[in-house]
Amino acid sequence: MLNIHNLSISFQGEYLFEEITFKLGLGDRIGLIGKNGAGKSTMLRILSKEQEQDTGQIAADKDMRIGFLKQDIDFDLGKTVLEESYQAFKEIKKCETQLEEINTQLAERTDYESETYHQLMVDLNDIQHQYEILGGYNYQGETEKILQGLGFKREDFDKLTDTFSGGWRMRIELAKLLLQNNDLLLLDEPTNHLDIESIIWLENFLKGYTGAVVIVSHDKMFLDNVTNRTIEISLGRIYDYNKPYSQFLVLRKEMKVQQLAAQKNQEKQIQQTEKLIEKFRAKASKATMAQSLIKKLDKIDRIEVDEDDNSVMSLKFPVSITPGKVVVELENVSKRYGDLQVLHNVNLAVPRDIKTAFVGQNGQGKSTLAKIIVGEIKHEGKLNLGHNVQIGYFAQNQAEYLDGNKTVLDTMIDAANETNRSKVRDILGSFLFRGEEAEKYVRVLSGGERNRLALAKLLLQPLNVLIMDEPTNHLDIKSKNVLKEALTKFEGTLILVSHDRDFLQGLTDTVYEFKDQNIKEYLGDIDFYLEQRNLENLREAEKRTVIADKPKESNKQSYEDQKKLKSLNNKLSNIESKINQLEKDIKADDLRLATDYDKTASDPKFFDGYQKNKKSLGKLMEDWEAVQFDLDAIS
Repeated sequence: MLNIHNLSISFQGEYLFEEITFKLGLGDRIGLIGKNGAGKSTMLRILSKEQEQDTGQIAADKDMRIGFLKQDIDFDLGKTVLEESYQAFKEIKKCETQLEEINTQLAERTDYESETYHQLMVDLNDIQHQYEILGGYNYQGETEKILQGLGFKREDFDKLTDTFSGGWRMRIELAKLLLQNNDLLLLDEPTNHLDIESIIWLENFLKGYTGAVVIVSHDKMFLDNVTNRTIEISLGRIYDYNKPYSQFLVLRKEMKVQQLAAQKNQEKQIQQTEKLIEKFRAKASKATMAQSLIKKLDKIDRIEVDEDDNSVMSLKFPVSITPGKVVVELENVSKRYGDLQVLHNVNLAVPRDIKTAFVGQNGQGKSTLAKIIVGEIKHEGKLNLGHNVQIGYFAQNQAEYLDGNKTVLDTMIDAANETNRSKVRDILGSFLFRGEEAEKYVRVLSGGERNRLALAKLLLQPLNVLIMDEPTNHLDIKSKNVLKEALTKFEGTLILVSHDRDFLQGLTDTVYEFKDQNIKEYLGDIDFYLEQRNLENLREAEKRTVIADKPKESNKQSYEDQKKLKSLNNKLSNIESKINQLEKDIKADDLRLATDYDKTASDPKFFDGYQKNKKSLGKLMEDWEAVQFDLDAIS
């Protein structure tokens, strides 16, 4: 499918990667991993042909279609969610426009015997056939299914994309890519703006994807569940294994142990050979043998041990002072944005030293409640902070608050006070901003570097309660592991908003699910929460099955509902019968047009009947959908 040979690219004289070679085939689901700045996003841009490599070749199958989900996207304003999603079907939409134009002409013209009219009918038949092959009768349903899988509700479909946040717009872009049936999907951090339910849906979708997928992600669990191959970019080289991420780490470690053992053996042999050379060099009778050993030594292919980039930040959140037993107490807290009610009469008490996770679909109020607690937005209801509470807050868009015109060092100095200003360089060093790195302007930093700087700033303020909203976005896997360890050891109170299941595992004592303007408590970590959710879903399914299987006399449905249900089923059956008959009639007319056009065209009543059947079929399909909707509502 795609062959990459001796690929190299450099920036300011330093290679991101040099002369790397690999292949992509159908069914490959590759996790492209590496530290921030290793070149992962650059690799995706090169594979998508958005960026030229310095040297090397990329050979692709003819007419291969590539879909690329970038971290930054541009939207044309003024389109609804559905209209924007339908942009995935350019050929289908083109056919629809052509069909509309032809049908308009057929309705207005009366020159049934003319060649141009005849050609219109031929074009109509050809385009309808092409429309059917392209999936023109199915694309709207597929679009709605994928949008719902990614968290959109039906009432969102007709809203303008302008009214959605960047995260939701990213979902629309992802939906477009999933609808296009590309041969190769390039996904750069696809889970960054998805909630846990949408991530699980995307995992299941990608598992069944027939093309090739290359994913840049720092979500370890997502990589393990989706990928079947891992390519790591490290220090300009790649390491390629046909295993998902966690298994790749094990194999990589085993490979390094074997390399070290082989290198040790080789070094031993080399030392023995060098001793013999020194011994024989001094004797004239052994000079020939010494020369032979020297040549043998020169021919040895020295074993190299793969280098690892082990530079990671060092992080520890010290507790300032001990607060009261309850650090945050909410009573009947509500919040609405215009007509949108996000939270309604929420009650919550957070004890000291408890680690809590906020989870749930995007838009359910997790970040809103975090902002209410830190006093960033107004609300209805009571909020009480406990005695001696000192909050450290990491916002979801914390990096955006940084001034791009300041250097890393100036950013920290301006945030420091007299007691910790002298420690600024030490703190920056522990976050990998050493030497000249500290003199960089914030505007040139990567997303991961900005997040590290924002975390470093947190250490300059006294805190005993940490509220963190999606702190792992843009952090590489090693940095996430360091942050998780620091939060695990944190002796204060933690409130964590996150969709990263691997990051949450074993980290929190309590999970609060945000749903339908309120919260529900689960006393356990994220695995317990997901387990309980699955059990609840099964119970719901069992309840529906029991109700369906109950005899009529014990059915709880009212007599009126049963009567309405029977009427709707009869109506649905009648509509389906008419649809089947109309489809047969239209198919027969299409066959007449294709096999004996001249005779058919001479009958002016034919086209009137043909168009009438088409309109009737469209109306019946709308009626069928309406009846089906009513059935779903009461069954």
